[in-house]
Amino acid sequence: MKKLIVVLGVFLLGGMLTAFTLLAGPFDDVVNALKKGDSGNLSKLLDNTVEINMAGRSNSYSKAQAEIILKDFFGKNTVKTFELLHKGGPEGGSQFGVGNLSTSGGNFRTSFFLQKKGNAFVLNELRFENK
Repeated sequence: MKKLIVVLGVFLLGGMLTAFTLLAGPFDDVVNALKKGDSGNLSKLLDNTVEINMAGRSNSYSKAQAEIILKDFFGKNTVKTFELLHKGGPEGGSQFGVGNLSTSGGNFRTSFFLQKKGNAFVLNELRFENK
């Protein structure tokens, strides 16, 4: 009987952890990638065309170009912290986040926008504005 309770407890705990992981979703994936300066995981969420604004210069880039730009940015600006200040958007629709990114190269007000495409969310805009 004790073994059955232990086994059920393990399955219940495993199910809860899986559910929390699945609920995290793309918004939390972007926040976690920004906290780590992880251009690889950030790139996985990019739309086919992405608008990137850095230091007041804004342009639309292909996914491949955006990956290179983000890798270069995080290579030159090692992330110390990212603090999410605000998140918003309608339930189940497009989402946005705004936060402060502290790096070795300076501090940036960072915002990002996720758009729903089909059943998935894609990152279609990133802004890094000097503070």
